[in-house]
Amino acid sequence: MKTWLKCIAITATVAAIAVVAPSTAQAAPYCGITWGSLDKGAGRLSDDPLTNVRAGRHTCYDRLVVDFDGSPAGYTVRYVSAVPAQGTGNPIPLRGGAFLEIALQAPAYDPNTGTPTYTPANPKELVNVSGWRTFRQAASGGSFEGYTTIGLGVRGRLPFRVFTLAGPRDGSRLVIDVAHQW
Repeated sequence: MKTWLKCIAITATVAAIAVVAPSTAQAAPYCGITWGSLDKGAGRLSDDPLTNVRAGRHTCYDRLVVDFDGSPAGYTVRYVSAVPAQGTGNPIPLRGGAFLEIALQAPAYDPNTGTPTYTPANPKELVNVSGWRTFRQAASGGSFEGYTTIGLGVRGRLPFRVFTLAGPRDGSRLVIDVAHQW
């Protein structure tokens, strides 16, 4: 075989490998996160009221924690164009490029007495997330007829996960983690 034919064959082979290789390669997920951004929900209606909302920053995500006085409540967490307030349906004003509706199947008051079990100092700013990487604002949407809504403004529509944990003591926690990036 002539030298120039060998060069063409080698060049064609290298070009074919170069074309195929990028299409089969995939980037590793950010911090190993494979959560996605679709609706998440579980559980059922509970009389055990919520008692606190708090937040924390982690290397790969921001975290919102809702504390309950008893067993975990049912929940639905999903991206929406606007988070409706309990009772009125009016949109909760939120900062951010995307909004998570956290719909809890539990009251923020004692169902027997009507006494509030969670009274934030500022319902429009449940936790201070100023300067955080993903969270922009957490606001109360109120509690009505055994249901409570929290609006979470985030930087953009990012992957999130939701799960419950037992404790402390006889209580439980609902945890919402939102990734810093895809």
